[in-house]
Amino acid sequence: MYNILTLNKIAACGTDLFDEKYTVSDNAADPDAIMVRSAKMHDMEFGKNLLAIGRAGAGVNNIPVDKCAEQGIVVFNTPGANANAVKELVLTALLISSRRVPDALGWAQGLKGNGSEVGAMVEKGKSQFAGPEIKGKTLGVIGLGAIGILVANAAISLGMKVVGYDKFLSVNAALRLSSKVTTVSDPKDVYAQADYITIHVPYNPETKGTVNAESIALMKDGVRIINLARGELADNDAVIAGLESGKIAAYVTDFPSDDILGVKNVIALPHLGASTPEAEDNCAVMAAEELIDYLENGNIKNSVNFPNASMDAVGTKVCVLHKNVPSVISEITSVFGKDNINIENMVNASRKENAYTMIEASGDITDKIVTDLEAVENVIRVRVIR
Repeated sequence: MYNILTLNKIAACGTDLFDEKYTVSDNAADPDAIMVRSAKMHDMEFGKNLLAIGRAGAGVNNIPVDKCAEQGIVVFNTPGANANAVKELVLTALLISSRRVPDALGWAQGLKGNGSEVGAMVEKGKSQFAGPEIKGKTLGVIGLGAIGILVANAAISLGMKVVGYDKFLSVNAALRLSSKVTTVSDPKDVYAQADYITIHVPYNPETKGTVNAESIALMKDGVRIINLARGELADNDAVIAGLESGKIAAYVTDFPSDDILGVKNVIALPHLGASTPEAEDNCAVMAAEELIDYLENGNIKNSVNFPNASMDAVGTKVCVLHKNVPSVISEITSVFGKDNINIENMVNASRKENAYTMIEASGDITDKIVTDLEAVENVIRVRVIR
């Protein structure tokens, strides 16, 4: 029996995937796994039974990922599950930032009470909200992951030119990208060409403040910037200065903060990127499937702190989370040899400083073998799945 703790309201289509082997609740004590959306987990103490955390979404800034790795807790996210929802909001942002839709809506509502004069007032005042069409303009996409690719391809369909940059563009991602999208090896080439720029990179120390005074200075005058990824990807002081000087025509963000609210030509949305029932369902289902496969089979897919690895096994499976250092694998396998246990199959994968080894073994995996494996230097955690 596995206990699953939910820290946020998780769509039922996800939690319903847990069968009779599971109990799912928002007050589970010492859980085997946690499902979370946006709840802050950095101050949480994790019990010794906690094996995994499933984030129903892409960003994991609310989870202490490194701390989890040190304790042998695999953290999963759900890349691509909310990609279409975010893509649609980006397209909305392109249009409302061009046509000054929020300002126009507010102005039109203010005409209430003018009776038969409203029509004439509309005709007289509408010119102040004129803005360009997006067709024929150039969209710069920083980050060509699941969301960035959808945005780029959709923009091509809308008649835009698209130039994209991704430091880690994968072969699979490149194959999904429209051949009409121009990719560049330096973000400066995006800044120089784009009339609109949208950011789709994860937030980390390297990407913090991607939109800053230096990058803004390299952009075209009158650029419109869209940031629906993470608020910290933009230096708000630099953005405000750019808006005040006219360098930036509009800034759309899904992450309002006190300093940016009320600034002219800022369109602040209340974190709506993944706020669709379809995205919430997709994320919940994917997170549940990832947790079930790991808890029951030891397979890892879409982890942010350990490598992807899977194995089909008919015998006992021994799963070892360990540091990615020389000789540790030979030390692990030697434990089996000393106890005369044959290794039928083995899979090993690494992700930066962490690694994962799965071993299908014939013979009796005793508590002593587990204890000996746990005693190997640089081994973090050992699980036996029978």
